[in-house]
Amino acid sequence: MPKVPLYSSSDPARGPRRRASQPARGRAGAGAPPAPAAPSAAPVAAPAAAQPGLPLAASTPPPAAQKPVRPPWRRHPHVATLIACALLLAFGLGTYHALLPPPPALSPAQVEAVVDKVIVHKSLTAPAARAFRAIGPSVVRVRGYGHPHKGKGKDKGDDEALSIGSGVVVVDRGVILTSLHVVAGSPRLKVTFASGLESEAELVGARPDQDLAVIQAARIPDDLVAATMRSSNDLALGQPVVAVGFPFDVGLTVTEGVVSGLGREFRTPGGRMPLRDLIQFDAAVNPGSSGGPLVTIDGEVVGIVTGILNPTDEGFFVGIGFAVPIESAAGAAGISPF
Repeated sequence: MPKVPLYSSSDPARGPRRRASQPARGRAGAGAPPAPAAPSAAPVAAPAAAQPGLPLAASTPPPAAQKPVRPPWRRHPHVATLIACALLLAFGLGTYHALLPPPPALSPAQVEAVVDKVIVHKSLTAPAARAFRAIGPSVVRVRGYGHPHKGKGKDKGDDEALSIGSGVVVVDRGVILTSLHVVAGSPRLKVTFASGLESEAELVGARPDQDLAVIQAARIPDDLVAATMRSSNDLALGQPVVAVGFPFDVGLTVTEGVVSGLGREFRTPGGRMPLRDLIQFDAAVNPGSSGGPLVTIDGEVVGIVTGILNPTDEGFFVGIGFAVPIESAAGAAGISPF
C-alpha cells in the first residue's frame, strides 16, 4: 500500500524539504526496504532559522511599545499650580473672615439717622426741590407800611402792613424786582431776606405798563446771592415751572406746575391798560405771591409773578396765573438779564 504524504506539496514550508530528500532515496537504491511508518501525530516543525539555506516562515511582528499614560497633573503641571493657589487663597480668605469681629449692632438712634438722611437725599432729587435750592436764597418778602404817627404815642396801625408781596434779588448789592401794585401807595417799604435780616427799602424804578417795580434795600446780608436769569423765548407749553413767594404772608412757599400758555393778555384789578405778552402757568399762586420769581426746574428766573385770573370777585387761585417775562422785568431794572 503506498504511503500518504502528511503534508501537501503546495505547502511552501514542506516543499523544499521533500525535494532535498528525494536524491537521498535514489542513492540508497531501489531495492532498499521501505522506511518504517511515521507516527500518527504530526511532527513539530523546527524553526526556520535553524535550517540553513531554507526560507524563513512568516511570523507576526512584535507589538509596538506603548507610551506610559501620565496623570493629568503630570501632563499639565501649570493646572496643578493654579488649583493649589486657588485653594490657598480660599483658605486664607476664609481664615481672615473667621477671625474678623462681628459688626456692631446699630442703635435705634443710628438707624433713625440713616433713614432721615436717605429721605432728605431723595427729597432733594425732586425737580421742585432742586429749583428751590437754587432760587431760595434770592427770594425776599416785601411789605408796604404807612407813615408813622408823630408824637409820644405810637399808633397800633404803624406796625400793620398795607400790602404784602414777594421779590427777587437780581443784583447782589440789594437791587430787588417786585410787582408795582405791591409797593405802590406805601410810603415805607421793608424787605426780609432769606437769612432773616430785615431792612428798609426804597422805590428806585417803576414800569407801570408791565406792573414792575425796582427797590433798593438799605442793608444786605454778607452772603447775599443774586438770582440767575434765563430767556423766556425758549419756553414751551407743558414745560415744568416753579413759583416761589409769600402767599397770604404765611411764609415762604414753593409750588410746581407747567407753562400753560404764552403771549397772554391780562388786566390787573384797577389797571388802566392790559398787560401783554405774559407767561401763563398753573402753579398755585395767591395774594402775596405777586413779585415773586417764576423759575425753571434748574432755578433760573424766567418771569415775575404779576397776578391771577379769577372770574369771580374772590381773589384766590383757580388754576391760571400770569408772569411778566424776565426780559421786560430786567429792562425795568436797567440791567441785562443774560
